[in-house]
Amino acid sequence: MIEEIFNRQNQLKNKLRLSSSKERIAKLDTILNWILNNRSSIKIALHKDFRKSGEETDITEIYPLVSEIRNVKKNLRKWMKPNFVKRSIIYLTHSAFVKYESKGVVLIISTWNYPFLLSIGPLISAIAAGNSAIIKPSEISPNTSELISKMILELFPNKEIAVVQGDKAVSTELLKLPFDHIFFTGSTEIGKIVAKAASENLSDYTLELGGKSPVIVEKSASLKSTAEKIVWGKYLNKGQTCVAPDYILIDKDIRNSFTELLVNNIKKYYGNNHQEVETNLNYARIINEKHHSRLVEIIENTKQNDGQILYGGKYDSENYFIEPTIILTNCEGCKISEEEIFGPILPIVEYTNLDEAIQWINKRNPPLSIYIFSNNKIGIDKVINSTHSGGIGLNELVIHFSHPHLPFGGVRHSGIGRSHGFAGFKEFSYERSFIKAGKLNFLKIIYPPYNNRKRKIVDFFVKYL
Repeated sequence: MIEEIFNRQNQLKNKLRLSSSKERIAKLDTILNWILNNRSSIKIALHKDFRKSGEETDITEIYPLVSEIRNVKKNLRKWMKPNFVKRSIIYLTHSAFVKYESKGVVLIISTWNYPFLLSIGPLISAIAAGNSAIIKPSEISPNTSELISKMILELFPNKEIAVVQGDKAVSTELLKLPFDHIFFTGSTEIGKIVAKAASENLSDYTLELGGKSPVIVEKSASLKSTAEKIVWGKYLNKGQTCVAPDYILIDKDIRNSFTELLVNNIKKYYGNNHQEVETNLNYARIINEKHHSRLVEIIENTKQNDGQILYGGKYDSENYFIEPTIILTNCEGCKISEEEIFGPILPIVEYTNLDEAIQWINKRNPPLSIYIFSNNKIGIDKVINSTHSGGIGLNELVIHFSHPHLPFGGVRHSGIGRSHGFAGFKEFSYERSFIKAGKLNFLKIIYPPYNNRKRKIVDFFVKYL
């Protein structure tokens, strides 16, 4: 069945490649209208999967898609037009331009933490670029995956867009097929498997991965607003966000006062104690037993390695609940320092000078994001110029992910390729180069046979043009 769907889409790809901006926008409109008309169904599915609140679903799953579609609709006609390049003297009589053309049949393998957003987001770019697509949503969020399948069946024939559900075995079968592009969102470990499988068919691929995104809090930062932003960005979706702040690097002189601000905001957002947090409808759950156990192990491992729990640390394995937790640590080889946390555990590492913070970051793979809270321009520039990451947040965090005009992606272990807006359109397109001859052909002067006059002309070209 999977191969049959792929073959149908493969037969249609030339037709879709020639589709107009109007036709592509019409498809995006059907998605937009479906989302707006089914907001309650989306919220119910996500609540069933990991007790996500309706408000959080609107903010993190629905609005970014609505915003993305509106941005694409506004700009698609311009993106599809030939982009004429500058003429040099040698090519004075020629016209040259670049045109974006669809890649063909694409595979979208999405993940569970934002299951609706991370399935439909890449699809928007794929459709805008004129591709067909097969979506493999995550089996870990089954209610949302079922809703996505229902949505696509209602809106598109499977020769254009199809959803294939299943576990690892289904993904393995899909990766054997010669897709023109593969868009994967998930862990670095699985990303390597996807890249290796893509290489067998020389398929293009995009990998949106993760990593340990640090937050540097410098003395000059506005500590009150910094604490508010970090608590929101960290515990959003229970910390199960690829761009969530993974850990804080903070000047040791302000650590105590800043920790107090963090705790005050946790209480303000989610409740004053374990019981209040556990019953708070705005605090989601860990997705399943496997991920809950992994996070509990991080907490227990930290205790054994002299990590100090400054706040929280309680958990309920039956309900996959872990309260917002803050841990003071400087353990270099511990799980908390080396593994992406992807949960509601926030380590704090003290530093005495900015060079120590930069060194800590650079000992690890380049992260998806680096967040700097500071009003010291010299310090900010030093961090930017001394580190490498997919994105930078200056006195802000997380929200760059949903900015429709910013390319989003990582560096090596945190990702390959870019998505969103024009970057997403380009990711699912080929840049096809065109050159067109004019009526006069000045280049004849360099055709053989070569004589002394032509040698002088060539010499002039090399030296001056």
